[in-house]
Amino acid sequence: MIDPQDDQLNPVAAAASEISVVIVDDHSIFRTGLRAELAPSLRVLGEAANVDEAIAVVTSTQPRVVLLDVHLPGGRGGGGAEVIQRAAAACPGTLFLALSVSDAADDVVRVIRAGARGYITKSSSGGEVSEAVNRVSEGDAVFSPRLAGFVLDAFGAVAGETAQTTDELDRLSAREQEVMRLIARGYSYKEAAAELFISVKTVETHVSAVLRKLQFSSRHELTAWALDRKLL
Repeated sequence: MIDPQDDQLNPVAAAASEISVVIVDDHSIFRTGLRAELAPSLRVLGEAANVDEAIAVVTSTQPRVVLLDVHLPGGRGGGGAEVIQRAAAACPGTLFLALSVSDAADDVVRVIRAGARGYITKSSSGGEVSEAVNRVSEGDAVFSPRLAGFVLDAFGAVAGETAQTTDELDRLSAREQEVMRLIARGYSYKEAAAELFISVKTVETHVSAVLRKLQFSSRHELTAWALDRKLL
């Protein structure tokens, strides 16, 4: 007797069981190889080779999981972490899984703080990557075994860092915080002024105050600080 619930015989059920994926990596050979090795239940909606392409593809296709390299060209220099921070708001149902050749603690912590649900290395097999995608899709956090310690060590200090960040933000007025976030995201003074309906001169005044209060000498330092504290 044929079971109508059998996914292999029921195209609707089979489609419902698929997990949509986008692959982001700046090496086309790696993307092609990974795509060929993923499980049949993972449906690749698109690929991207840099930050800006990744944001465009992810926001337009709204995949369930993004396989995301940590080091990517383009954008504002933030790599995979920047993709997450800029795309996440427009893709509330999308989850990010870092897949990188790097196993450096700084890379792991940076992308997890940005919002990635896991981090595995490129030494993983196609089957292991597929399993990780399935687990992330179901709500689990997934890490290559030797990387888990980095995450535990880093987030053991989260409470203290949160308190420090709160103290730093308390130095800024509400308007200064608004200007700070826009400038840190890469807005020009003119763009920030238009966004907040204030004059360019007022933006310049607020930026000077922000840099002085936070003791930074440039907007690049401000951007790095804001990205590290997940304020963008």
